[in-house]
Amino acid sequence: MDKENIQQRQQIILDLVREFCAKKLNEEYFELSERLVQKLGRKRNVPFATGQPEVWAAGIIHALGTINFLFDKSFEPYVSVNDINLFFGTSKSTTGNKSNQIRNMLKLDQWDDEFSTKKMQESNPYAKLVMVDGLIMSLDMLPEEQQEMVRQARAQGKDISFTTR
Repeated sequence: MDKENIQQRQQIILDLVREFCAKKLNEEYFELSERLVQKLGRKRNVPFATGQPEVWAAGIIHALGTINFLFDKSFEPYVSVNDINLFFGTSKSTTGNKSNQIRNMLKLDQWDDEFSTKKMQESNPYAKLVMVDGLIMSLDMLPEEQQEMVRQARAQGKDISFTTR
């Protein structure tokens, strides 16, 4: 499939996702979805070059929802898997399989730096931990200078650990 056809399919998927986010979610989920679709579109073998756009759109929302606890009623926004399937006209197994494929392909998991909502990033229990001499410690236990080094490294998408020996 040539680049122009891929961009057309990408736009179709984004239009479907935009409509769902406008009706059921929010702008943040659309921005994350857009980033995810663009990342998939840069793969050597673009995965959404084949298959139904509705299935890809449902899979994208499901993948993001899985890592951001979208299906947990105690979180806002909340959407059920059935809501996704009804909207896109997909089945639970097809949507789940596509979601799994996306999450495996991009190695997505909870508190993913690139695809987590701001609320999820703020509640990341690992953000306040750092490795010192092979032991996990609270970032607050380090001197301010080292805390700042950790913050700077993490802002650049890197991680850091310390050795005191």
